[in-house]
Amino acid sequence: MKSFINVQDIGPLDKAMAEAFEIKNDRYKYQHLGKNKTLMMIFFNNSLRTRLSTQKAAMNLGMNVIVLDVNAGAWKLETERGVIMDGDKSEHLLEAIPVMGCYCDLIGVRSFAGLTDREYDYAETVLQQFIKYSGRPVFAMETATVHPLQAFADLITIEEHKTVERPKVVLTWAPHCRALPQAVPNSFAEWMNAAEDVDLVITHPKGYELDPKFVGNARVEYDQRKAFEGADFIYAKNWSNPGVTNLADYGKITCEDRSWTVDTEHMSWTNNGKFMHCLPVRRNLIVTDDVIESPNSLVIPEAANREISCSVVIKRMLEAL
Repeated sequence: MKSFINVQDIGPLDKAMAEAFEIKNDRYKYQHLGKNKTLMMIFFNNSLRTRLSTQKAAMNLGMNVIVLDVNAGAWKLETERGVIMDGDKSEHLLEAIPVMGCYCDLIGVRSFAGLTDREYDYAETVLQQFIKYSGRPVFAMETATVHPLQAFADLITIEEHKTVERPKVVLTWAPHCRALPQAVPNSFAEWMNAAEDVDLVITHPKGYELDPKFVGNARVEYDQRKAFEGADFIYAKNWSNPGVTNLADYGKITCEDRSWTVDTEHMSWTNNGKFMHCLPVRRNLIVTDDVIESPNSLVIPEAANREISCSVVIKRMLEAL
């Protein structure tokens, strides 16, 4: 596996899931694979779970780890071609990337959407430059449009906690005070579709339609209560307007309806549903205290599984070196 961005990159999903549970049972079984190998983790944006879980996974596999925070301890990097670099950016990504590749065997990249230019974001411009110029296998630690490590962990969590063979899983939009990217909901929808044994419903206000290539075969329901009825899992996440129905709205907050906040009443519509969120979460905006603190909240097991999903990905990349 030379790159990991989408669910297709992981190969047969049943095999990847089996590998995840194997690794969860013995996290150090493949420690020999990473001996004398180095992972470089490159962060253009803040991180807690991704930073810690990825570093832990690499260490479990016997790797050395280098963490680089761009713009906080390194030169500020220019990402655009043709720019006269007379501002505050001292180095171009096209020189920095191959230099980074000299010092490692694998590269993980975290770079969020700018939310101003949909074409630029959805082309995954920054990530693709790492793939093209680093000379190393590259995996996404959340990018402008996807967060596959999170979605893989979400799928592991659902598999562990489901009580029916084909659970109803609802991805629900929730309000937020800031414009957020679509990376998490995009990947969540993509991976749930690929799982096949999941009945996926996506609910959000009109105008917040995700890109069809991620929605896939999921049912879109604009009535949140109807969507929640009989659900086994509720995955709450905010995303800014994806600009699918109106490009001019891309990256904007075009709905602030607080009735979409997931509270006890919302969860009462479900089939004793489990609550999920990728974290960090704005309490009493995305979800109320009583729901996220309830016995049916899976946010901590979900976060713990980030170590497992990342271990599978790094293991596959090490095996391909």
